[in-house]
Amino acid sequence: MTKKHSLVKDRQMSSVFERLLTLWVGICIIGGILLGKMVPDFAKTLDSMSIFVNGAPVVSIPIAICLFFMMYPIMVKIDFSEVIKAGKSGKPVFLTLFINWAIKPFTMYGIATLFLGVLFYQFIGPDATDLVKIPFGLDLPVGAVHGAGSVVLSEGVKMLEIPLWRSYLAGCILLGIAPCTAMVLVWGYLSRGNDSLTLIMVAINSLTMLVLYGILGGFLLGVGRLPVPWQALLLSISVYVALPLVTGCLSRIWIIRVKGRAWFEEKFLHLLTPVTIIALLTTLVLLFSFKGEVIFNNPLTILWIAIPLFLQTILIFGLGYATAKIMNLPYEDAAPVALIGASNHFEVAIATSTMLFGLSSGAALATVVGVLIEVPVMLMLVKFCLRTQGHFSKLN
Repeated sequence: MTKKHSLVKDRQMSSVFERLLTLWVGICIIGGILLGKMVPDFAKTLDSMSIFVNGAPVVSIPIAICLFFMMYPIMVKIDFSEVIKAGKSGKPVFLTLFINWAIKPFTMYGIATLFLGVLFYQFIGPDATDLVKIPFGLDLPVGAVHGAGSVVLSEGVKMLEIPLWRSYLAGCILLGIAPCTAMVLVWGYLSRGNDSLTLIMVAINSLTMLVLYGILGGFLLGVGRLPVPWQALLLSISVYVALPLVTGCLSRIWIIRVKGRAWFEEKFLHLLTPVTIIALLTTLVLLFSFKGEVIFNNPLTILWIAIPLFLQTILIFGLGYATAKIMNLPYEDAAPVALIGASNHFEVAIATSTMLFGLSSGAALATVVGVLIEVPVMLMLVKFCLRTQGHFSKLN
Protein backbone atom coordinates (compact mmCIF):
# COMPACT_ATOMS: atom_id res chain seq x y z
CA MET A 1 0.00 0.00 0.00
CA THR A 2 1.40 3.39 -0.96
CA LYS A 3 1.77 6.18 1.53
CA LYS A 4 -0.72 8.31 -0.40
CA HIS A 5 -3.28 5.50 -0.44
CA SER A 6 -2.79 4.90 3.27
CA LEU A 7 -3.42 8.54 4.08
CA VAL A 8 -6.57 8.54 2.02
CA LYS A 9 -7.83 5.34 3.58
CA ASP A 10 -7.22 6.60 7.10
CA ARG A 11 -9.21 9.78 6.63
CA GLN A 12 -11.29 10.69 9.64
CA MET A 13 -12.73 13.77 11.32
CA SER A 14 -9.82 15.56 12.95
CA SER A 15 -11.79 17.49 15.57
CA VAL A 16 -13.70 16.15 18.55
CA PHE A 17 -16.44 18.61 17.61
CA GLU A 18 -16.73 17.00 14.16
CA ARG A 19 -16.42 13.39 15.30
CA LEU A 20 -19.15 13.75 17.93
CA LEU A 21 -21.28 16.35 16.16
CA THR A 22 -24.46 14.27 16.40
CA LEU A 23 -23.97 14.00 20.17
CA TRP A 24 -23.32 17.76 20.55
CA VAL A 25 -26.40 18.58 18.46
CA GLY A 26 -28.52 16.34 20.69
CA ILE A 27 -27.10 17.85 23.89
CA CYS A 28 -27.70 21.40 22.65
CA ILE A 29 -31.27 20.61 21.63
CA ILE A 30 -32.04 19.09 25.02
CA GLY A 31 -30.20 21.94 26.76
CA GLY A 32 -32.10 24.53 24.74
CA ILE A 33 -35.46 22.91 25.53
CA LEU A 34 -34.65 22.75 29.25
CA LEU A 35 -33.42 26.36 29.19
CA GLY A 36 -36.69 27.42 27.56
CA LYS A 37 -38.64 25.69 30.32
CA MET A 38 -36.55 27.10 33.17
CA VAL A 39 -36.04 30.60 31.73
CA PRO A 40 -38.97 31.10 29.32
CA ASP A 41 -38.19 34.77 28.65
CA PHE A 42 -34.56 34.16 27.71
CA ALA A 43 -35.03 33.70 23.95
CA LYS A 44 -37.67 36.43 23.81
CA THR A 45 -35.20 38.85 25.35
CA LEU A 46 -32.53 37.89 22.84
CA ASP A 47 -34.97 38.09 19.94
CA SER A 48 -35.89 41.62 21.02
CA MET A 49 -32.25 42.61 20.43
CA SER A 50 -33.01 43.21 16.77
CA ILE A 51 -32.92 45.86 14.10
CA PHE A 52 -36.51 47.01 13.64
CA VAL A 53 -37.96 48.47 10.44
CA ASN A 54 -41.53 49.77 10.40
CA GLY A 55 -42.16 48.12 13.76
CA ALA A 56 -41.02 44.69 12.59
CA PRO A 57 -37.80 42.96 13.75
CA VAL A 58 -35.67 42.36 10.65
CA VAL A 59 -32.23 41.27 11.92
CA SER A 60 -31.65 39.46 15.21
CA ILE A 61 -28.27 40.76 16.33
CA PRO A 62 -27.25 37.75 18.52
CA ILE A 63 -28.22 35.28 15.81
CA ALA A 64 -26.47 37.37 13.14
CA ILE A 65 -23.24 37.29 15.16
CA CYS A 66 -23.44 33.52 15.71
CA LEU A 67 -24.18 32.82 12.06
CA PHE A 68 -21.34 35.01 10.81
CA PHE A 69 -18.92 32.90 12.85
CA MET A 70 -20.50 29.77 11.33
CA MET A 71 -19.78 30.97 7.82
CA TYR A 72 -16.45 32.80 8.00
CA PRO A 73 -14.22 29.78 8.79
CA ILE A 74 -15.66 27.97 5.77
CA MET A 75 -15.32 30.90 3.38
CA VAL A 76 -11.74 31.73 4.37
CA LYS A 77 -10.63 28.21 3.38
CA ILE A 78 -11.76 28.65 -0.23
CA ASP A 79 -9.13 29.47 -2.84
CA PHE A 80 -11.28 31.19 -5.44
CA SER A 81 -8.49 31.08 -7.99
CA GLU A 82 -9.38 27.39 -8.32
CA VAL A 83 -12.79 28.26 -9.74
CA ILE A 84 -11.28 28.98 -13.15
CA LYS A 85 -10.10 25.36 -13.28
CA ALA A 86 -13.66 24.07 -13.01
CA GLY A 87 -13.91 23.83 -16.78
CA LYS A 88 -11.56 20.86 -16.70
CA SER A 89 -14.18 18.98 -14.65
CA GLY A 90 -17.10 19.89 -16.89
CA LYS A 91 -19.43 16.92 -16.35
CA PRO A 92 -19.39 16.73 -12.52
CA VAL A 93 -19.67 20.51 -12.22
CA PHE A 94 -22.63 20.65 -14.61
CA LEU A 95 -24.36 17.72 -12.89
CA THR A 96 -23.90 19.27 -9.45
CA LEU A 97 -25.28 22.64 -10.53
CA PHE A 98 -28.22 21.04 -12.36
CA ILE A 99 -29.26 18.94 -9.35
CA ASN A 100 -28.74 21.76 -6.85
CA TRP A 101 -30.63 24.47 -8.70
CA ALA A 102 -32.92 22.85 -11.31
CA ILE A 103 -34.20 19.81 -9.40
CA LYS A 104 -33.62 19.95 -5.64
CA PRO A 105 -35.65 23.11 -4.81
CA PHE A 106 -38.72 21.81 -6.62
CA THR A 107 -38.61 18.25 -5.25
CA MET A 108 -38.29 19.74 -1.75
CA TYR A 109 -41.34 21.91 -2.34
CA GLY A 110 -43.34 18.98 -3.70
CA ILE A 111 -42.38 16.47 -0.99
CA ALA A 112 -42.87 18.97 1.86
CA THR A 113 -46.26 20.07 0.51
CA LEU A 114 -47.41 16.47 0.12
CA PHE A 115 -46.45 15.43 3.64
CA LEU A 116 -47.05 18.61 5.65
CA GLY A 117 -50.05 19.93 3.71
CA VAL A 118 -51.80 16.62 2.95
CA LEU A 119 -50.60 13.45 4.70
CA PHE A 120 -49.73 15.06 8.06
CA TYR A 121 -52.24 17.91 7.85
CA GLN A 122 -54.60 16.46 10.47
CA PHE A 123 -51.73 15.60 12.81
CA ILE A 124 -50.25 19.11 12.67
CA GLY A 125 -53.72 20.59 13.19
CA PRO A 126 -56.09 22.18 10.65
CA ASP A 127 -56.58 25.16 12.97
CA ALA A 128 -52.95 25.43 14.15
CA THR A 129 -51.41 28.80 13.27
CA ASP A 130 -48.03 30.48 13.55
CA LEU A 131 -47.02 34.11 13.99
CA VAL A 132 -44.32 35.28 11.58
CA LYS A 133 -42.81 38.62 10.71
CA ILE A 134 -44.55 40.86 8.22
CA PRO A 135 -42.43 41.14 5.04
CA PHE A 136 -39.88 43.90 5.29
CA GLY A 137 -41.14 47.09 3.65
CA LEU A 138 -44.87 46.32 4.02
CA ASP A 139 -47.01 48.44 6.33
CA LEU A 140 -50.27 46.48 6.51
CA PRO A 141 -53.14 47.34 8.87
CA VAL A 142 -54.38 44.86 11.46
CA GLY A 143 -56.90 42.53 9.85
CA ALA A 144 -55.41 42.81 6.36
CA VAL A 145 -55.03 39.56 4.40
CA HIS A 146 -51.64 38.76 2.88
CA GLY A 147 -51.10 35.46 1.09
CA ALA A 148 -52.45 32.66 3.28
CA GLY A 149 -52.33 34.79 6.44
CA SER A 150 -53.76 37.84 8.10
CA VAL A 151 -52.21 40.67 10.10
CA VAL A 152 -52.71 40.52 13.88
CA LEU A 153 -51.34 42.46 16.83
CA SER A 154 -49.17 40.37 19.17
CA GLU A 155 -47.67 42.03 22.26
CA GLY A 156 -47.90 45.39 20.56
CA VAL A 157 -46.13 44.23 17.36
CA LYS A 158 -47.91 43.58 14.07
CA MET A 159 -47.35 39.98 12.93
CA LEU A 160 -48.70 37.78 10.17
CA GLU A 161 -50.78 34.80 11.32
CA ILE A 162 -50.46 31.89 8.88
CA PRO A 163 -51.34 28.16 8.98
CA LEU A 164 -48.68 26.32 10.96
CA TRP A 165 -48.02 23.74 8.25
CA ARG A 166 -47.23 26.53 5.79
CA SER A 167 -44.69 27.92 8.22
CA TYR A 168 -43.01 24.51 8.37
CA LEU A 169 -43.17 24.42 4.55
CA ALA A 170 -41.31 27.74 4.40
CA GLY A 171 -38.45 26.31 6.44
CA CYS A 172 -38.26 23.26 4.17
CA ILE A 173 -38.19 25.51 1.10
CA LEU A 174 -35.30 27.52 2.53
CA LEU A 175 -33.39 24.29 3.18
CA GLY A 176 -34.10 23.00 -0.32
CA ILE A 177 -32.71 26.07 -2.06
CA ALA A 178 -29.51 26.16 -0.01
CA PRO A 179 -26.86 23.73 -1.31
CA CYS A 180 -24.27 22.93 1.29
CA THR A 181 -20.99 24.85 1.22
CA ALA A 182 -19.81 23.99 4.71
CA MET A 183 -20.13 20.49 6.17
CA VAL A 184 -20.01 19.00 2.66
CA LEU A 185 -16.25 19.54 2.85
CA VAL A 186 -16.27 17.03 5.71
CA TRP A 187 -18.59 14.57 3.92
CA GLY A 188 -16.48 14.69 0.74
CA TYR A 189 -13.31 14.16 2.76
CA LEU A 190 -14.69 11.17 4.67
CA SER A 191 -16.00 9.54 1.49
CA ARG A 192 -12.48 9.74 0.00
CA GLY A 193 -13.77 11.88 -2.83
CA ASN A 194 -12.03 14.45 -5.00
CA ASP A 195 -11.28 17.24 -2.53
CA SER A 196 -10.34 19.67 -5.30
CA LEU A 197 -13.72 19.19 -6.99
CA THR A 198 -15.52 19.64 -3.67
CA LEU A 199 -13.70 22.91 -3.02
CA ILE A 200 -14.46 24.13 -6.54
CA MET A 201 -18.16 23.34 -6.11
CA VAL A 202 -18.21 25.06 -2.70
CA ALA A 203 -16.85 28.20 -4.35
CA ILE A 204 -19.22 28.01 -7.33
CA ASN A 205 -22.27 27.31 -5.14
CA SER A 206 -21.35 30.20 -2.85
CA LEU A 207 -21.23 32.56 -5.82
CA THR A 208 -24.38 31.09 -7.41
CA MET A 209 -26.30 31.56 -4.17
CA LEU A 210 -25.77 35.30 -4.42
CA VAL A 211 -28.04 35.25 -7.48
CA LEU A 212 -30.37 32.24 -7.33
CA TYR A 213 -31.10 31.94 -3.61
CA GLY A 214 -33.28 35.03 -3.49
CA ILE A 215 -34.95 34.35 -6.86
CA LEU A 216 -35.88 30.72 -6.11
CA GLY A 217 -36.78 31.51 -2.51
CA GLY A 218 -39.11 34.30 -3.52
CA PHE A 219 -40.72 32.21 -6.27
CA LEU A 220 -41.37 29.08 -4.18
CA LEU A 221 -42.53 31.02 -1.12
CA GLY A 222 -44.95 32.87 -3.39
CA VAL A 223 -46.27 29.64 -4.90
CA GLY A 224 -46.85 28.37 -1.36
CA ARG A 225 -48.89 31.51 -0.58
CA LEU A 226 -46.33 32.56 1.99
CA PRO A 227 -45.07 36.10 2.51
CA VAL A 228 -42.34 36.93 0.00
CA PRO A 229 -40.03 39.43 1.71
CA TRP A 230 -37.80 40.26 -1.26
CA GLN A 231 -35.91 43.01 0.57
CA ALA A 232 -35.25 40.73 3.53
CA LEU A 233 -34.18 37.90 1.23
CA LEU A 234 -31.63 40.16 -0.39
CA LEU A 235 -30.55 41.44 3.00
CA SER A 236 -30.11 37.88 4.31
CA ILE A 237 -27.99 36.96 1.28
CA SER A 238 -25.86 40.04 1.88
CA VAL A 239 -25.45 39.43 5.61
CA TYR A 240 -25.11 35.65 5.68
CA VAL A 241 -23.47 34.83 2.34
CA ALA A 242 -21.88 37.91 0.78
CA LEU A 243 -20.41 39.36 3.99
CA PRO A 244 -18.55 36.20 5.15
CA LEU A 245 -17.67 35.41 1.51
CA VAL A 246 -16.05 38.80 0.92
CA THR A 247 -14.52 38.91 4.41
CA GLY A 248 -13.09 35.42 4.02
CA CYS A 249 -11.67 36.14 0.57
CA LEU A 250 -10.04 39.45 1.53
CA SER A 251 -8.68 38.21 4.85
CA ARG A 252 -7.28 35.10 3.18
CA ILE A 253 -5.38 37.22 0.65
CA TRP A 254 -4.12 39.59 3.37
CA ILE A 255 -3.04 36.87 5.82
CA ILE A 256 -1.19 34.84 3.17
CA ARG A 257 0.54 38.00 1.94
CA VAL A 258 1.63 39.01 5.45
CA LYS A 259 2.28 35.66 7.18
CA GLY A 260 2.73 33.25 4.26
CA ARG A 261 0.68 30.28 3.04
CA ALA A 262 2.33 27.80 5.41
CA TRP A 263 1.37 29.82 8.51
CA PHE A 264 -2.14 30.33 7.14
CA GLU A 265 -2.77 26.63 6.51
CA GLU A 266 -0.93 25.17 9.51
CA LYS A 267 -1.69 27.76 12.21
CA PHE A 268 -4.59 30.04 11.32
CA LEU A 269 -6.95 27.41 9.89
CA HIS A 270 -6.19 25.13 12.82
CA LEU A 271 -7.40 27.83 15.23
CA LEU A 272 -10.64 28.19 13.27
CA THR A 273 -11.45 24.46 13.21
CA PRO A 274 -14.02 24.44 16.06
CA VAL A 275 -15.43 27.94 15.49
CA THR A 276 -18.11 27.02 12.93
CA ILE A 277 -19.52 24.17 14.99
CA ILE A 278 -19.41 26.11 18.29
CA ALA A 279 -21.37 28.91 16.62
CA LEU A 280 -23.85 26.40 15.19
CA LEU A 281 -24.37 24.74 18.57
CA THR A 282 -24.86 28.12 20.25
CA THR A 283 -27.53 28.97 17.68
CA LEU A 284 -29.27 25.64 18.33
CA VAL A 285 -29.46 26.37 22.05
CA LEU A 286 -31.08 29.73 21.30
CA LEU A 287 -33.55 28.33 18.80
CA PHE A 288 -34.66 25.37 20.90
CA SER A 289 -34.86 27.42 24.09
CA PHE A 290 -37.77 29.26 22.52
CA LYS A 291 -39.33 26.13 20.98
CA GLY A 292 -39.14 24.08 24.18
CA GLU A 293 -42.77 24.63 25.08
CA VAL A 294 -43.96 23.73 21.58
CA ILE A 295 -41.97 20.49 21.58
CA PHE A 296 -43.20 19.50 25.03
CA ASN A 297 -46.81 20.14 23.98
CA ASN A 298 -46.41 18.34 20.66
CA PRO A 299 -43.38 16.02 20.69
CA LEU A 300 -44.29 14.59 17.29
CA THR A 301 -43.68 17.97 15.63
CA ILE A 302 -40.06 17.06 14.97
CA LEU A 303 -41.12 13.77 13.36
CA TRP A 304 -43.64 15.40 10.99
CA ILE A 305 -40.95 17.75 9.70
CA ALA A 306 -38.12 15.21 9.69
CA ILE A 307 -39.85 12.64 7.45
CA PRO A 308 -40.10 14.81 4.28
CA LEU A 309 -36.59 16.18 4.88
CA PHE A 310 -35.21 12.65 5.21
CA LEU A 311 -36.96 11.46 2.04
CA GLN A 312 -35.75 14.51 0.12
CA THR A 313 -32.15 13.83 1.19
CA ILE A 314 -32.29 10.18 0.10
CA LEU A 315 -34.01 11.06 -3.20
CA ILE A 316 -31.50 13.72 -4.22
CA PHE A 317 -28.53 11.60 -3.17
CA GLY A 318 -29.83 8.61 -5.14
CA LEU A 319 -30.51 10.76 -8.19
CA GLY A 320 -27.04 12.30 -8.14
CA TYR A 321 -25.21 9.05 -7.42
CA ALA A 322 -27.11 7.07 -10.09
CA THR A 323 -26.72 9.81 -12.70
CA ALA A 324 -22.99 10.03 -11.98
CA LYS A 325 -22.78 6.27 -12.60
CA ILE A 326 -24.69 6.60 -15.88
CA MET A 327 -22.35 9.41 -16.95
CA ASN A 328 -19.35 7.16 -16.16
CA LEU A 329 -17.91 9.57 -13.61
CA PRO A 330 -15.12 8.14 -11.45
CA TYR A 331 -16.01 7.42 -7.82
CA GLU A 332 -13.89 10.33 -6.56
CA ASP A 333 -16.16 12.71 -8.51
CA ALA A 334 -19.43 10.80 -8.10
CA ALA A 335 -19.35 10.81 -4.29
CA PRO A 336 -18.97 14.62 -3.88
CA VAL A 337 -21.60 15.27 -6.57
CA ALA A 338 -24.17 13.14 -4.73
CA LEU A 339 -23.25 14.39 -1.25
CA ILE A 340 -23.29 18.07 -2.23
CA GLY A 341 -26.76 17.67 -3.67
CA ALA A 342 -28.07 15.73 -0.68
CA SER A 343 -26.77 18.05 2.03
CA ASN A 344 -28.17 21.48 2.86
CA HIS A 345 -26.60 24.76 3.83
CA PHE A 346 -28.48 24.77 7.12
CA GLU A 347 -26.51 27.75 8.44
CA VAL A 348 -27.93 30.03 5.75
CA ALA A 349 -31.38 28.39 5.99
CA ILE A 350 -31.49 28.98 9.76
CA ALA A 351 -30.29 32.54 9.32
CA THR A 352 -32.78 33.33 6.55
CA SER A 353 -35.77 31.75 8.29
CA THR A 354 -34.93 33.60 11.50
CA MET A 355 -34.56 36.89 9.66
CA LEU A 356 -37.64 36.48 7.46
CA PHE A 357 -40.09 34.80 9.83
CA GLY A 358 -38.69 35.18 13.35
CA LEU A 359 -36.75 33.16 15.90
CA SER A 360 -39.97 31.68 17.29
CA SER A 361 -41.49 30.73 13.92
CA GLY A 362 -42.28 27.24 12.65
CA ALA A 363 -40.04 28.00 9.68
CA ALA A 364 -37.04 28.45 11.98
CA LEU A 365 -37.93 25.20 13.76
CA ALA A 366 -38.09 23.34 10.42
CA THR A 367 -34.58 24.49 9.49
CA VAL A 368 -33.29 23.36 12.88
CA VAL A 369 -34.85 19.93 12.31
CA GLY A 370 -32.79 19.94 9.13
CA VAL A 371 -29.67 20.22 11.28
CA LEU A 372 -30.92 17.46 13.57
CA ILE A 373 -31.24 14.87 10.79
CA GLU A 374 -28.45 16.14 8.52
CA VAL A 375 -25.49 14.78 10.47
CA PRO A 376 -26.62 11.17 11.07
CA VAL A 377 -28.17 10.84 7.59
CA MET A 378 -25.09 12.22 5.81
CA LEU A 379 -22.80 9.96 7.82
CA MET A 380 -24.99 7.04 6.72
CA LEU A 381 -24.68 8.13 3.07
CA VAL A 382 -20.89 8.50 3.41
CA LYS A 383 -20.72 4.88 4.57
CA PHE A 384 -22.94 3.85 1.65
CA CYS A 385 -20.56 5.58 -0.76
CA LEU A 386 -17.56 3.80 0.72
CA ARG A 387 -19.27 0.42 0.45
CA THR A 388 -20.29 0.94 -3.17
CA GLN A 389 -17.18 2.65 -4.56
CA GLY A 390 -16.17 -0.59 -6.26
CA HIS A 391 -19.01 -0.09 -8.76
CA PHE A 392 -17.30 3.03 -10.14
CA SER A 393 -14.09 3.58 -12.05
CA LYS A 394 -11.17 5.28 -10.34
CA LEU A 395 -9.91 8.82 -10.99
CA ASN A 396 -6.76 8.80 -13.10
